[in-house]
Amino acid sequence: MSPLRVAPSGRSFQTFEGESFLPIGANDSIMWAGLKPLRDRLDVPSVEAYLKSFADNDANIVRLFLEYAHDDKWYLEKPVGCVQPRMAKLWDDLFDLCERLELRVLLAPWDNFWMARRWHRHPYNAANGGPALSCSAFFEDEATIQATVRRFEWVIERYAGRAVLAAWDLFNEIDPYWGSDAKGQSAVLCRLSAAIKAKERAVQGWTRPQSVSCFGPNPTGDLADLIFRQPDFEFATTHIYSPGAIDFPRDTFAPAVQMAQWTRFGRKQTPLSRPFFDTEHGPIHLFNDRKRWLDEAFDVEYERHLMWAHLASGGAGSGFRWPARHPHVLLDGHKTAFKGLSAFARALDWNTFEHRNASGEIELRGGKRQVVPMALRDDNQGLIYLLRRPRAKHRGLMLAREHLAGVAVRWPGWSAARVRASYFEPVAGCWLGEETLAPRKSILKFELPAWDRELAVAIRAQ
Repeated sequence: MSPLRVAPSGRSFQTFEGESFLPIGANDSIMWAGLKPLRDRLDVPSVEAYLKSFADNDANIVRLFLEYAHDDKWYLEKPVGCVQPRMAKLWDDLFDLCERLELRVLLAPWDNFWMARRWHRHPYNAANGGPALSCSAFFEDEATIQATVRRFEWVIERYAGRAVLAAWDLFNEIDPYWGSDAKGQSAVLCRLSAAIKAKERAVQGWTRPQSVSCFGPNPTGDLADLIFRQPDFEFATTHIYSPGAIDFPRDTFAPAVQMAQWTRFGRKQTPLSRPFFDTEHGPIHLFNDRKRWLDEAFDVEYERHLMWAHLASGGAGSGFRWPARHPHVLLDGHKTAFKGLSAFARALDWNTFEHRNASGEIELRGGKRQVVPMALRDDNQGLIYLLRRPRAKHRGLMLAREHLAGVAVRWPGWSAARVRASYFEPVAGCWLGEETLAPRKSILKFELPAWDRELAVAIRAQ
């Protein structure tokens, strides 16, 4: 397994060997049902089978927290500075399994949600012998900052040279609650970033990509500078919990439109030299506040629409679902959607795809009012995701309808003499065909195959 770096396009990643890497995966936890049996090696085969279900569907990465503060058994250090042997062994086994299955890990040091809610129990709390008088110590107290550095250094030393640990989210959902303001936090994160990279260079000769995340899709002011443009980071990420459509969905169309909107926003805010992608989304208002979760068929369609809208709006890969279900794991249909997205993505060269938003360039004839196009392009490649509008006041799943036939696309601005257009059906996860086209006067025109609810098109210059 080869380490990751930002691809030459700046929009995605590649391995050190030059192979394109588009992050396709989701959030998981060492204490959720899929991974929990790894503790004390209670049932290693079941965990391997669980992870294999991701790898078999072409997922390539999982986002994890180094500890989970929902329960006292899952702290990494207890007391501060002393890593629990059971936790060290759990991570050894987990990285070994992921490496065997070629699943990489995007790692964050803290489970901030439960750490805040159960701060009275946390080992870093001064009342429990830790350095922090309050949660604000993480960005205001030097002893707590240095303890955090040592936590990162323990991971780096133990897993030196292991590409399975692919990238860092240095602080999950950063917020003033954890101390200082965005400018002060940026200064501390600059120090953390430098310390981590110095340690990595010392023990393995290379560094891992870094970022920091925030709750919500639209940080502003100094926080936006930190999330999107902090000069020490290699990629940018937000958690696209858009109120209503995404966090409490009533249909599967509006969430896709919202995901497209906020992914374009994030991509526009982020320098062209670094990837942007969502690392948490899902129906959390429905789950956390209403104690409900989505019907399985609805959830599969909802999530598939979100993945494709994210990719077609400039996000690197699938975006990362937070399950928000009981049990707290993804459905088989979610994983099947990974496989379809991955199959389609392989038709494009993400190492060189310097894409920009091109949704406004797509002209549709024969179905303009029935379809929402989401598109990316540069001079040599293009991607279109077409999502059919539901009928007025529709709720729930998108219903199968009479196939839409005879829809023609007009796309100006193509200088290549010939392009290859390949058509993909996301619901079934299969290719429908391809054809070679010749733009005339830099205008690309083609008729789409008949389709039902959604269709994707990959275009490459020949």
